[in-house]
Amino acid sequence: MPQAQRTLLEIRQQRLQKLAELRELGYDPYPYRFEVSHRSADLQNLDDDAFPDDVRVAGRVVSVRRMGKASFVHLQDVDGRQQIYLKRDNIGEAAYEELFGRVDLGDFLGVRGAVFRTRTGEITVEVRELTLLSKSLRPLPNLKEKDGEIFDPFEDKENRYRRRYLDLIVNPEVRVHFMNRAKIIRHLRESLDGHGFVEVETPALQPLYGGASARPFTTYHNTLDQTLYLRIADELYLKRLIIGGFEKVYELAKDFRNEGMDRSHNPEFTMLEFYQAYADYHQMMDFTEKLIRGAASATGELQLTYRGQEIDLSAPFGRATYWGLLQKHGGPALAGLTTAEEVRSAAEQLGHNLPDELNFGQLLDKLFGILVEPHLIQPTFVMDHPKAISPLAKAHRDGDPALVERFELFIGGLEIANAFSELNDPIEQRSRLEAQAELASAGDEEAQTLDEDFLEAMEFGMPPTGGVGIGVDRLVMLLTGQESIKDVILFPAMRPGPS
Repeated sequence: MPQAQRTLLEIRQQRLQKLAELRELGYDPYPYRFEVSHRSADLQNLDDDAFPDDVRVAGRVVSVRRMGKASFVHLQDVDGRQQIYLKRDNIGEAAYEELFGRVDLGDFLGVRGAVFRTRTGEITVEVRELTLLSKSLRPLPNLKEKDGEIFDPFEDKENRYRRRYLDLIVNPEVRVHFMNRAKIIRHLRESLDGHGFVEVETPALQPLYGGASARPFTTYHNTLDQTLYLRIADELYLKRLIIGGFEKVYELAKDFRNEGMDRSHNPEFTMLEFYQAYADYHQMMDFTEKLIRGAASATGELQLTYRGQEIDLSAPFGRATYWGLLQKHGGPALAGLTTAEEVRSAAEQLGHNLPDELNFGQLLDKLFGILVEPHLIQPTFVMDHPKAISPLAKAHRDGDPALVERFELFIGGLEIANAFSELNDPIEQRSRLEAQAELASAGDEEAQTLDEDFLEAMEFGMPPTGGVGIGVDRLVMLLTGQESIKDVILFPAMRPGPS
């Protein structure tokens, strides 16, 4: 049977046979450890006059060129690829024929030897000792052996998300995106720590969910005989800490929302929330701008391209009001809408039919998403939202009873951050949550709950507070140029695959 037509099952059987032979010959195909002295980047950055004569490197075999009594191999580690040179006279006939002769693409090798530069200019390790570190039993996709054998290609996005470990092996640039994600998160932490914020942890399992408008995941605790919910936001617990005397707190946490999935939504996502006593949304706006700009600097340039659009993070972020933007992109007829019927009628006049079951706040939010959000490419703080869609924000100080002090930050058409001058009047907060409870009774599955414990805490007094939530996954999407949230989450939620 031609090699290109071998089935995966046959390849696995052949590798199992090699595994058995190695054990019979006395080789341990899965040893406990290997001392590594250099990674590939360490060697590639050396000057010729500084080549060491004794290094120990390790990695996965990703290419093999066999030339009789000598071979060139590329090992892949976390930094990249490192070429090694194996010669039968250097490592001995047994190691070359018995051990290396049974090495396949995907195996892990550890080698010891001296560094030199080949005639073609590639920095290489001339191997004196060879150790098999792990025998791979399945072929890697997209890799070729010298004789031209090609295994199944690994280009399908769904397959790459489901088998992320293979995606990381075959597409090393993907690993770079996730390393940049780590840099972004590290910068966010260091910035908040440097400004006196204290990192805290709040419950992921909660007896009541709150702090956002979303449908929760529900679970059950057998010992407590109690229904619990995976948190949809950290807000209400972090505010309890402000009430308790902390003045600056933050949490980087997983939140969970039982809702649809698209390019910017995953049911499990990472959220950064931070709260500062004695501050308002203007101060939080200034701090958020510096935080975002700093995170961009940690991974690259402040001028970036996202979905074909040039974005400048170095310039001052724009600021515009919610109603002003609606009228700018939808016309003056959108001014002063107060009922669901008015919003639906205005949308129809603009050629948009909105779902009948949505209430006033949901309709307004939907219309804003259609008319305005696609135009918010440059960094823009959208300010002063309707009270109907902001039950936890403080009433606007200018006296308009229909507005609250809230901002959302949009960049590249994505909502990156959401923030309030936090409502700290316990009587007003109760009234707002009671209104949300009425919406829930009317069938709104995303309405917020009435949390008596939180309301009791507020009655002990909460100082003026500014609070911000930043969607970390979306921020990483923007700063790494990824158009889908699945490309910045290592193991995104997926629909059941083929059996």
